[in-house]
Amino acid sequence: MATIATPAPARNTAPAHRAEPAPRIPPGLARYRWLAPLLPALATVLLLAAPVSTGDVSTSGKVTPADAASAVLILTVAVRLLRDRARPLTATAAVVLGAPVVGFALSAMTSVDPAAGLAGFLRYAQVFVLVPASLVLLLRDRRDFAVVAGAVVAVALVQGAIGVWQYATATGASYMGEDIRAVGTFGPSDIMGMATVVAYGLVIATGCALVPAAAGAPRWLRPAALACAAALLVPLAVSFSRGTWIATAVTCAAMIVLSGRRQALRVFGVLTASAVLLVGGLGVGSQMIGQRVSSITQVTADPDPSVTDRYTLWAAAVSMWRQHPATGVGLKRFPDERDGHASLALSSGSDTAGAGQRFTREPLLSPHNMYLLALSEQGLIGFALLVGGWAAFLTRGTDRLLRARRAGNRAPGAAASGLAAVGLLIWQCVDFLYADIGGPSTVLTAVLLGLTAWWALSPAADAAAGADLGADATDGRRR
Repeated sequence: MATIATPAPARNTAPAHRAEPAPRIPPGLARYRWLAPLLPALATVLLLAAPVSTGDVSTSGKVTPADAASAVLILTVAVRLLRDRARPLTATAAVVLGAPVVGFALSAMTSVDPAAGLAGFLRYAQVFVLVPASLVLLLRDRRDFAVVAGAVVAVALVQGAIGVWQYATATGASYMGEDIRAVGTFGPSDIMGMATVVAYGLVIATGCALVPAAAGAPRWLRPAALACAAALLVPLAVSFSRGTWIATAVTCAAMIVLSGRRQALRVFGVLTASAVLLVGGLGVGSQMIGQRVSSITQVTADPDPSVTDRYTLWAAAVSMWRQHPATGVGLKRFPDERDGHASLALSSGSDTAGAGQRFTREPLLSPHNMYLLALSEQGLIGFALLVGGWAAFLTRGTDRLLRARRAGNRAPGAAASGLAAVGLLIWQCVDFLYADIGGPSTVLTAVLLGLTAWWALSPAADAAAGADLGADATDGRRR
């Protein structure tokens, strides 16, 4: 039987298509890939070093580069959560972080000005909920915490250096007839901006300097932290900000006590000697600083005009709350309600000049007390939810810090993170007695609240405060 031969299929002689090899990351950069998720948070912090023109402080809706970076941070974390479909927050953390939104919403809905209420809701949600929650979700362990905190110290050093130069060359904001007040890149319209950033950096550096370095950490880290803290005292002094001085002194004293009783006696002695040398070394400025310090004790007997204005604004805020005790007058409504509740002792505004800005008179748009601002605009409900969250941060954060301290040499890095986080929250709570949110530095307040919330609420921080703090456990939590 004949067979029919079928021809073999022609062989494709064309060269096979080869997939393009993935771009190779240089070995020097590969070791830093773990930093990539932190870039939005680092940008939010570092962009505060860029000069910002605040313009008319009576207008709302100003968005700084740091604010834009914080929006990217929030969006990045939200996308990651949707992609992973994860529930990384514990029930306690979700309640504590999200509870203030209820107060913001009630105040916005009951406001007679819906547009202002919506703008206030977005701003308050950004500062007190969204950015802090994003940091809690973003930071994976205490190394991430240290990187973001280190960025804050770096910005504080930059702003502080600019402030000292302004004082030395008389190119700062006007103070007692001379352009010597250090304001950094924030300008005279936000005279508290540089002082706040410098104080944040000083608190973080102090927390690192008070605790022995973690195993594997470079030997120069602790002396460098001590040097940074000492250097930041100079711009803090020439900021002439009494409120920042008080908050920093109270916070550093509390941190020293929390770091251990034996160390407290030594450190208090060194700080006393350093303070004497600092004031004595400033020459002619020491007289102005002395007058500024002495004015702190004259807030009742012979207050200056700024203190009188503050008392009047506080009384106006209390009057607003009494008329609307539950939900307040509405977010962003304090400026509109002020004249109807303030006495005739209130001046028309605050004089600002210097640092490249001509003389202007800035209106007094807030009570310069965050607690009274929340009480007047959000009522007792919003006040309790907001301040209650800070109390929860402080309670849980202090508990974790004490556990990390009891772990001794097994938890030096965790103790440093905890001491810095608790110190930042103490500083903010004290400073809010005579300051409130506002200005370009507000976004950094949100970041610092995020760092404290991470230490108080994150399961990763809880593990760091325990006994098992080996490098393997830390690296194993990385994604």
